[in-house]
Amino acid sequence: MSIKVGEKVPYDITLWKAVQPLPEDGACPIPTKVQSNTLFEGKKVVLVAVPGAFTPTCSVKHIPGFVEKIDEIKAKGIDAVYCIAVNDGFVMSYWAADQKAGDKVQFFGDGNGDFTKKIGLTKDCTAFGLGIRSERYAIVIHDGIVKSIAVDAGAFGETSVEAVLAKL
Repeated sequence: MSIKVGEKVPYDITLWKAVQPLPEDGACPIPTKVQSNTLFEGKKVVLVAVPGAFTPTCSVKHIPGFVEKIDEIKAKGIDAVYCIAVNDGFVMSYWAADQKAGDKVQFFGDGNGDFTKKIGLTKDCTAFGLGIRSERYAIVIHDGIVKSIAVDAGAFGETSVEAVLAKL
């Protein structure tokens, strides 16, 4: 059962915040451990999830739109855009750099899928050698409460930046 409009997002999950930008000296970026409550309390956010970092649709169509249109999103009253994937924080750090996200979109690793499982949006990608991942979704959250949710059941579209902007 997936999370629904009006429900509170999980506040007790550990996520790993990607390092943005990567260290200039080539040192290994060490992700920061954060509790999910610190991401949502008192904030209006868009939480975007992808099945995996560096995957084609995620890297070419999904996340670039949020990076490009961050000013439009913030003009609609959103404090932050977060991207989450069932990947580790190290991978998310390098993917954020690849996406040129800078301080526009913050990336978080849900390496064990704990957050994804808790909101009921896991996706079985074992047929593609990816294991259990996340559905592609976009959730608008105000002070921890889900205001809208979209899940791409098939082709990419419902979770695009244009679709999210239309709901804000």
